[in-house]
Amino acid sequence: MQKIIILDFGSQTTQLIARRVRELDTFCEILPYNKFPQDDPDVIGVILSGSPFSVYDPEAFKIDLSMLRGRYPILGICYGAQFISHTLGGRVEPAPSREYGRQHLTTIDLGNPLFEGFEMGSQVWMSHGDTITAIPEGFQCIASTASVKYAAYYCPQPSARPSGTLDPSALSPQPSALCPIWGVQFHPEVFHSTQGSLLLKNFVVNICGSRQEWSAASFVDTTVAELKQQLGNDRVILGLSGGVDSSVAAVLISRAIGNRLTCIFVDHGMLRKNEFSQVMEDYKVLGLNVIGVDASEKFFADLAGVTEPEQKRKIIGRDFVEVFNAEAKKITDARWLAQGTIYPDRIESLNITGKVIKSHHNVGGLPKEMNLQLCEPLKWLFKDEVRRVGRQLGMPDHLINRHPFPGPGLAVRILGDITPERVRILQDADDIYIRAMREYVCEDGEKLYDKVWQAGAILLATVRSVGVMGDERTYEHPVALRAVTSTDAMTADWAHLPYDFMARVSTDIINHVRGVNRVCYDISSKPPATIEWE
Repeated sequence: MQKIIILDFGSQTTQLIARRVRELDTFCEILPYNKFPQDDPDVIGVILSGSPFSVYDPEAFKIDLSMLRGRYPILGICYGAQFISHTLGGRVEPAPSREYGRQHLTTIDLGNPLFEGFEMGSQVWMSHGDTITAIPEGFQCIASTASVKYAAYYCPQPSARPSGTLDPSALSPQPSALCPIWGVQFHPEVFHSTQGSLLLKNFVVNICGSRQEWSAASFVDTTVAELKQQLGNDRVILGLSGGVDSSVAAVLISRAIGNRLTCIFVDHGMLRKNEFSQVMEDYKVLGLNVIGVDASEKFFADLAGVTEPEQKRKIIGRDFVEVFNAEAKKITDARWLAQGTIYPDRIESLNITGKVIKSHHNVGGLPKEMNLQLCEPLKWLFKDEVRRVGRQLGMPDHLINRHPFPGPGLAVRILGDITPERVRILQDADDIYIRAMREYVCEDGEKLYDKVWQAGAILLATVRSVGVMGDERTYEHPVALRAVTSTDAMTADWAHLPYDFMARVSTDIINHVRGVNRVCYDISSKPPATIEWE
């Protein structure tokens, strides 16, 4: 299948580039900047991402451009554009002030294929400290803003190759005779670049020649065939969480190997109210072979007194391995461990700069401890792609449209140490909130729940506030409500919930949940905040 390679130089928006390319029904892979595949005949184009580094930083990530020039069309974004210009003889210098935020393209070469269909004055998003002040010989400026002369450039074809570099004639045939280079100092992948998706379409479809073959149907067919080959007649164990990702992974693997898949659903005691029994019933409907394990006492005991968020995650991850492993050992002929890991899980756990954002209990560690091979059929998918695959597999809407829920459960929605009583308080508050969201019908006839990407309640267990109930003074906990809109969880904005809905939920929580006397609403976006509080 055709693919675009995105070389990651450490940008926080590299995943958004991939998301936008996937929206064009084109498969893409994000690879570390220094891991370009030299012999992949399916590659039709290359995108160089942004980076937290300056091109002059001694730790900056660098590649040999001669491996790419003349073989593929290239698009450099922000640092990628600066790196190309700097490497090929242009000049990059610190900007007089950091250029961050909305700008407008005051000049555009509308005849250039990268800007086909653009409107003069199109809004773009800048985020850089350095700026290109001169472009290499043979390059052309094709767009500017009021403060950035070289907002975009173009090189129609590579110059003569230095001696000793790769001979393109010895490599696989390429989709373009010229294989030109483009660079943009702005970020077309972000929402604030209003015609950014058009720019990426121009590059991926019109320039690179994508046939736009990537779809949920093609993914199912290809993945089922690959799973049959990968797993053969082996038995597979899968850890279910009740969420969309693991459920879709289970149905997908079951489609490939049938009853040789055994699923294990561990209840760590921090699921939503009545979730364990409800999810077990759903899995029966799907025809999955599921073993349910109630291990809540162990998790509560091991989490007692722990308040640090990362330590909570690690304890839950460790205990999950122990409980899961004990149950899995009963299946003596299993050779594979399957997980519903999706792409954002892997990116948030460890990016190319080596900085951990947060640990995911279903990423890494399990195969080594369990002596099983790892199978992750969804590891390159974003959440909305997983949902499309689930629909393609014929799964019911109430499972497919379910909001994401963190693997550690309510443990990362309770600020402070975890106790059964605090979980009870949060379960009750969260249940009122989510049920009300499922019932509320908006003016356009759509359920409020379906308009929101993710929602949940957070218990501020380390905080108490004064209140009055009846004629008595109370000193109880506040609950914060969180609801966000998103397409892939890499970025998210707080949802603007109707006031009448919020008033009803606040009243119901305070009146019916013992231990809560105040309800707040979180209006933070991601970034800078994360969707979960811990």
